[in-house]
Amino acid sequence: MSMQETLTTASTSPQAAGQPSSSGSKFTKSSPATWKSRGPNHGPNVRLMRRIIAEDAEWSLAIVPLLTDLCIRHIVKNFRNNPILTQLLPEHQQKVLRQLPPDLPLAVTANLIDDENYWHRCCEQRWPVCHLDCHGGSWKRLFFERHLENLIKHFIPDSTDPAVILDLLPLCRNYVRRIRVDQFLPPVQLRPLQHSGDQSDSGSEGEMEEPSMDHYQLGELVAGLSQLEELDLVYGIKDCGMNFEWNLFLFTYRDCQSLAATIKACHTLKVFRLTRSKVDDNKARILIRSLLDHPALEKLDLSHNCIGDRGARAAAKLLSHSRLRVLNLANNQVRAPGAQSLAHALAHNTNLLSLNLRLNCIEDEGGQALAHALQTNKCLTTLHLGGNELSEPTATLLSQVLSVNTTLTKINLSCNHIGPDGGKQLLEGMSDNKTLLEFDLRLSDVAQESEYLIGQALCANREEARQRGLNPSHFSAPLTAKGPENPVG
Repeated sequence: MSMQETLTTASTSPQAAGQPSSSGSKFTKSSPATWKSRGPNHGPNVRLMRRIIAEDAEWSLAIVPLLTDLCIRHIVKNFRNNPILTQLLPEHQQKVLRQLPPDLPLAVTANLIDDENYWHRCCEQRWPVCHLDCHGGSWKRLFFERHLENLIKHFIPDSTDPAVILDLLPLCRNYVRRIRVDQFLPPVQLRPLQHSGDQSDSGSEGEMEEPSMDHYQLGELVAGLSQLEELDLVYGIKDCGMNFEWNLFLFTYRDCQSLAATIKACHTLKVFRLTRSKVDDNKARILIRSLLDHPALEKLDLSHNCIGDRGARAAAKLLSHSRLRVLNLANNQVRAPGAQSLAHALAHNTNLLSLNLRLNCIEDEGGQALAHALQTNKCLTTLHLGGNELSEPTATLLSQVLSVNTTLTKINLSCNHIGPDGGKQLLEGMSDNKTLLEFDLRLSDVAQESEYLIGQALCANREEARQRGLNPSHFSAPLTAKGPENPVG
């Protein structure tokens, strides 16, 4: 609205009240003007008026947008229904990608957009924390892997439509290389009513009436992922709260058989982890049997389960029928017979680089068997035997191993009962060893003097390794130093 400023002198004429003059016109000039009234008092009475119209606050000197900018805005606005990208010049493609919203349907963007900045925005919108290094340094791969994992973790058998996951395959098959699922939901079923008169003495009918607890079967999904290399699974439920039941953490036989067939058919699989899933000997044997002579498998992790000696014997057979490089059976129920089976396979193995048996109970009988195998083994570099009830007899044999073995670079004997005499034996073996770079003896009752001298020998080996041009960055801290942390956790 325009503003008016009026300068007047005292007057009682009709014109002073804003009435029209005798000519019938009203004064509207924007510049100062002077006129005399022609009424009876026209002599000394003079009225001066000035009107000032202010500038329009919304008026702008900006030029009209370029035609290319108008076209880009139109493309972005209608991209959902009419995606136009590859036909544009590179600089125009970048402008379009910068303006696209990150919530477009995957059916539109999955196979059309490869720009990492766009997928970076998509990831940040959905997940506040993203570890890019775990996904090969690709934001697009990170998005599709985590999106697929979320669908699997929230899939409810007999309730969720399998097409929700399978329809994603044509969009993500070229980008998913790892599946990491730490939750499998069971079917939602009401408990059957128990009638004591209807149950037989053997109870078999009651067992047949129990609801199925089988989880989502990965067969069709994995078969459609041609680039899959890593499968990391945990059969359990997170945040169950007051609805906790042990059967919610049950890896059923049907789950086991289906998973065994799945990993056997996946010829690109390099890493397979199945942890914290109550895998016992029978299920471990089923899974390991499917991995015999697998063309690509390099790492097997069955830690934190219920695997005993029979499962360890199956793993020992796998060492002779695969190219496995890392085997992890930590925190299971392996005892001396299982360790002896592994030792027999290890003595003739030429591929395995790392063996982890921590938190088992192989005792000296199993520890001595492994020590004998290491006298002939020429490939193993890492051995973890922490928390296995080992004592001086095992240390004595390991001392002989240290004198002749030239491939071991890392040994962990923490949380055992090596004792002062066992520590002296290990120190004697270290005097002839030039390749060991890490030796964890925390909480093993080794004398402080022996522990210190072993640490000095390790420092000398690491210095020699530096001079040979190796990269000892991850060997910089001696593992013989005692601390409050859990050495086998």
